[in-house]
Amino acid sequence: MDFGITAPGKIIAVHLNYPSRAAQRGRTPAQPSYFLKPTSSLAPTGATLERPAGTELLAFEGEIAIVIGEPARRVSPADGWQHVASVTAANDFGLYDLRAADKGSNVRSKGGDGFTPIGPVAIPVAGLGEGDWRVRTWVNGQLVQEDTSDTLLFPFGRLIADLSQLMTLETGDVILTGTPAGSSVVLPGDVVEVEVDAPDAPGAPSTGRLVTTITQGVAEFGDFGTRPATDELQRVEAWGSDEELAAAVAAGRASAPVSTSAADAAAPAAGTVPAFELTDEMRADFGRVAVATLSVALRKRGYHDIFIEGVAANHAGDRIVGRAKTLRFIPFRPDLFQSHGGGFNAQKLAFDTVAPGEVLVVEARGERGTGTVGDVLALRAQVRGAAGIVTDGGVRDYDAVAGFEIPVFSQGPHPSVLGRRHVPWEVDVTIACGGAAVQPGDVIVGDGDGVIVIPPQLVEEVLAEALEQERQEAYVAEQVAAGASVDGLFPMNAEWLTRYRAAQEAS
Repeated sequence: MDFGITAPGKIIAVHLNYPSRAAQRGRTPAQPSYFLKPTSSLAPTGATLERPAGTELLAFEGEIAIVIGEPARRVSPADGWQHVASVTAANDFGLYDLRAADKGSNVRSKGGDGFTPIGPVAIPVAGLGEGDWRVRTWVNGQLVQEDTSDTLLFPFGRLIADLSQLMTLETGDVILTGTPAGSSVVLPGDVVEVEVDAPDAPGAPSTGRLVTTITQGVAEFGDFGTRPATDELQRVEAWGSDEELAAAVAAGRASAPVSTSAADAAAPAAGTVPAFELTDEMRADFGRVAVATLSVALRKRGYHDIFIEGVAANHAGDRIVGRAKTLRFIPFRPDLFQSHGGGFNAQKLAFDTVAPGEVLVVEARGERGTGTVGDVLALRAQVRGAAGIVTDGGVRDYDAVAGFEIPVFSQGPHPSVLGRRHVPWEVDVTIACGGAAVQPGDVIVGDGDGVIVIPPQLVEEVLAEALEQERQEAYVAEQVAAGASVDGLFPMNAEWLTRYRAAQEAS
């Protein structure tokens, strides 16, 4: 079979690498992680792929595949790209029905025959850079994925450097570099196409479209191994979001929610962030709701300590809305600062990997006697598209940081550097900021009243209630401005509520 490349000795795939995909998953990795795919999973363009009998969640992942030329062993990130001979298209198909069986190794969920279509053309990379590439995916002719390699969390050279620390990457080895947002479930009869190109390069070289047609398998799984099983988390993650799953159900492409006998085995561990997407519509709605109103809705649900105390914005009128990326400092100790304070430490890592739309939340234990962010790192977060920074510590280079567009909520200015009070310790963990527990993926909302933390599972109901409360308060304000007494109006009694509802229906 012709894959557009020589059959590789190794196929290595990256778990999460595009910010858009990380945002969907509700977590941004600090470092790349990988899994292996067997060469028997390779397939050429035009092949068919069976969705095994008894499964429902076969998902595509359009990817840029890089092919090793000169062998690489212990190379630097700066030199990694020099070891790439060519780039091609790949589709990293996977069965979410078998994810629980593999505990992250993806041996069965992504290692089946034909689960790695690749090709049809390998583009030589001579004269082209790491950031020049685009990947697009179509399902039944509709464009569903599009992203570029200049957005990657971990560029190609860094992947090669990381992997080559422990293994020799040999000529012909293939690295699948991650998939952007838009991956979803396909059904028998669907046609999936993936294309990689360099649209701004001379001649706009392209791999052509890698075409795969999905068919229905008939061979059932035996009872001598783990059988396919789904639960609601797997279904949401496979389809991409709650909204995509709901749309698929409405369109007849997915069945209504059902659990299987193995659902408990596939359930997420306690404390993990449920699948959730902070949509653009939600962000806009949060922009119309006061933090004070949101806090009332949370208190009704028993959440009283979700306010990040003692922080204020560096620009009057600033608002922030985004999902939390966390950074934790521990108290200063000379030996720990020596081992963790230098080089590419946790603080630099957090600011260098914050994803677009995320809010970087910093635990400084309420210690304002030193800076926890300065002008260079704040600028890095702004360039990466972060929605804001929240720290319960101080800000160094305060005037310079105030000159940037990015909102920063803090305890105020302080000229000292980290080593006075802090050791940068870890990222993407549960932290305490201003007296509030914050987990990666929590929704952070801030305004002139301060900053609040909303667990993802409560976002939709809290936001809906807060929007309704804002509408009611706007109505009350209109009536007061028109001369009405606040007696019975604030809060509204039954008579005023009837008037309010009638006004809403008429509008």
